[in-house]
Amino acid sequence: MNEMTRLERFRAEVPRPEMTELRREEQRLRAAMLDPSPGRTRRTGRFRLAAAATAGLAAAAVAAGLLAVDTGPERPAVVHTMPVAHVELLQRAADAAGRTPELHPRPGQFLVYRSMTMNPVESNTEKGHGRYLSSERRTIWMPVEGDSTHAVLESDVLPPKPYPGEKIPPEAYREVGHSGPSKAADFDRTAEWLRNDYAHLSRLPTDPAKMYEHLYAHLGTGPAADAQAWQNIGGMLTEAYMPVAQRRALFRAAAAVPGVRTVGRAVDAAGRTGVAVSLDDPGLGQRDEYIFDAETYAYLGQRSVVIDAARAGTPVGTVVASTAQLSVRVADRAPAVRR
Repeated sequence: MNEMTRLERFRAEVPRPEMTELRREEQRLRAAMLDPSPGRTRRTGRFRLAAAATAGLAAAAVAAGLLAVDTGPERPAVVHTMPVAHVELLQRAADAAGRTPELHPRPGQFLVYRSMTMNPVESNTEKGHGRYLSSERRTIWMPVEGDSTHAVLESDVLPPKPYPGEKIPPEAYREVGHSGPSKAADFDRTAEWLRNDYAHLSRLPTDPAKMYEHLYAHLGTGPAADAQAWQNIGGMLTEAYMPVAQRRALFRAAAAVPGVRTVGRAVDAAGRTGVAVSLDDPGLGQRDEYIFDAETYAYLGQRSVVIDAARAGTPVGTVVASTAQLSVRVADRAPAVRR
């Protein structure tokens, strides 16, 4: 099977149900939500819907993987449940997760990540406002347990690139060069449920449905919640390492996030070409992609691509951010921080 055939199959991910089926589910869910029977605390179930279906309130709720929970008029609530996962590329990534030797870091050790990044930078000086793209090769020693204040960073900032349609401001060149080893962060206010150190990630669920619940922990409903859940996935992949069981669960849960689709060929920050899955973020005018090797389905990196020029302030198709995870290894200690 060639790459283009594989991509075409990835795109044919969600079968379209009959409208009569959607309307039956709408009627059933509406009736359940309006049922005044005493003692009823929740309804459970799982429904399979097409991504483009718009059959009213019930269809929207089901597509988002939500179930109504009747907790009384004072405290209405919504519980996220995992819909049917449909993105084949992520399912294949889950199947392939155990093909490479697994790392088994111990408390007190460090996971060492080599990566490349490209990010937009805003520059404000007395001469005015400017934007440019900053690229960096970096190595970070992250403790197996603990936050980034215990991490050590060494980096090489590369010459800046122009933001589309704008000139590179002179101050952009001041950051070019080598730095570190230095303390990676002076403070870390990451919420407990968003931690990505190995000790935390290794305690996450190995069941995809439970992992899906974790992705949506403390989130609301609708597209904004889906976009944040998608970002949470990226937080577990970027300069982070999960045991195989949790990684498989993560990819299968990610395959069920509403709106996720395969977008085909994509290039990471290191110039490696793979295939990507994405979720549109209309609020930012971009789609956020996770890139995988087309043959091994190993995770390569991320990128953000403009889909709304007016919202993003730059032409459609512009890559405004990207990463590439080059290697991960275990070390007994981090280098000494330069004073």
